[in-house]
Amino acid sequence: MYEIIKAREAVFVVEQKCAYQETDGLDPHAWHLCVHAGGELAAYSRVVDPGFKFPQPSIGRVMTVEKFRSLKIGRALMLEAIRFTESTFPDQGIKIGGQVYLRKFYESLGFEGVSDIYSEDSIPHLDMVKAPVLSGSPAL
Repeated sequence: MYEIIKAREAVFVVEQKCAYQETDGLDPHAWHLCVHAGGELAAYSRVVDPGFKFPQPSIGRVMTVEKFRSLKIGRALMLEAIRFTESTFPDQGIKIGGQVYLRKFYESLGFEGVSDIYSEDSIPHLDMVKAPVLSGSPAL
């Protein structure tokens, strides 16, 4: 967890110049998906159990460490996070609070905006949902 939190702070607090309490109490209620390259953490996302952040499961803290961004692993990481979430929590859908500048990226993965744009830690965000894949229906 130390390696994960260190990387999240580097991306979300230092790079984005956003002073906020990065450790938010949700980590004990989450699944942590990591990509390693050359023995180092390269990318990360977490899946928060339903009922802790939103009524449905949530994917968040999606990031790629700066050194590894040229590998373009963000889409593969999100596809795996979606697959994992839909198989672990079937028929529930997924809700995210995504940064607005990534809206088209999330839409390309099947998410739709469901809120007005709001400021979270001085960064424009938008709540988005991916409809549930009903049991017996093909997933992503």
